[in-house]
Amino acid sequence: MAAKNAFYAQSGGVTAVINASACGVIETARKYKTKIAKVYAGRNGIIGALTEDLIDTSKDSASAIAALRHTPAGAFGSCRYKLKGLEQNRAEYERLIEVFEAHNIGYFFYNGGGDSADTCHKVSQLSQQMGYPIQAIHVPKTVDNDLPITDNCPGFGSVAKYIAVSTREASFDVASMAKTSTKVFVLEVMGRHAGWIAAAGGMASDKETDIPIVILFPEIAFDRDKFLAKVDGMVKKYGYCSVVVSEGVKGADGKFLSDQGLRDAFGHAQLGGAAPVVANIVKDGLGLKYHWGVADYLQRAARHIASKTDVAQAYAMGKAAVQFAAKGHNAVMPTIKRVSNKPYKWTVDMAPLDKVANVEKMMPENFITKDGFGITDKCRQYLAPLIKGEDYPPYKDGLPKYVRLKNVAVPKKLKNKFEVK
Repeated sequence: MAAKNAFYAQSGGVTAVINASACGVIETARKYKTKIAKVYAGRNGIIGALTEDLIDTSKDSASAIAALRHTPAGAFGSCRYKLKGLEQNRAEYERLIEVFEAHNIGYFFYNGGGDSADTCHKVSQLSQQMGYPIQAIHVPKTVDNDLPITDNCPGFGSVAKYIAVSTREASFDVASMAKTSTKVFVLEVMGRHAGWIAAAGGMASDKETDIPIVILFPEIAFDRDKFLAKVDGMVKKYGYCSVVVSEGVKGADGKFLSDQGLRDAFGHAQLGGAAPVVANIVKDGLGLKYHWGVADYLQRAARHIASKTDVAQAYAMGKAAVQFAAKGHNAVMPTIKRVSNKPYKWTVDMAPLDKVANVEKMMPENFITKDGFGITDKCRQYLAPLIKGEDYPPYKDGLPKYVRLKNVAVPKKLKNKFEVK
């Protein structure tokens, strides 16, 4: 059978290591020349496929592709766009097939989180429902760490490392000033429904470096009185306190503390603003001087402090996706399987997409302390290897040296245009 081209796209919020997965996909595909002719990337994710805006990755050198491994963000552009069901919007799927046929694309690699797994699963069903052979493999990525089946998600380890380091450093700062100035520092982190990133803040404190940290998880309904009592106790004991709050924390009424009434492209609440809300609660309830910060894009863009484990796993997921496709697999996702904690060992496994799509993995109850404000030893054992090791990018003149690809457009073959609404 003649070699087919592959389509690769990045979806959703980017990470410090999503390009490492892209590197894994492209470098591995280049070794399967009898099966995979070229890898075309979608400019701005799946939108690139719908609008026939494809990038020819073969126009970039081996050294440029290799440099993706240490470059943050999405080299080809990403998007927040969720395909509707085949029955709801058949035109989108017909357009995909039209573009795939025009460019001889037989492989579809979609690098993203839960919504992307759903899109990938829908595309995999094209073969049966619309008579076009396409192998769809989902490449896992999400800083939220909320994909099921896989032990952890590429992108999470580096965010977790950044938050753990930042919490420790900021706490040292607050401790220095607490006698006459700031006594409480509030750091807001990502995490809509799952508190994995917030939990990482707890790693800043250990037996050698004892730091008073209060964590607010999305899984635990916010109780104002209990929270103030906890902070008050910490400040009285230590003189200061750091609070790590997930953007997805909700009150007893089920409403996000940070919900401003805005919605993103997926219809999810546009969050951001939990830190000032919590800081004001501290001020009004305890009268303590505070500072607050929002990690925002910084936490997911920080390739300079990426976890070595995370980089290796991100690359491995991209590599495995191509290997699975070459073996004829369809509608699957490579996963990380933890073999042991000490020493930390992991292997690559595989999960069917119908078990992954639209399923969120929350923090287990036994990872959160009984008072709801900290992490247990079991959680520490889980997180520790994920933030371990440094994988610094090359530096030049004091700044990290990142690659910008040529992103040469593939000539269009279709006359009709398709508008993405």
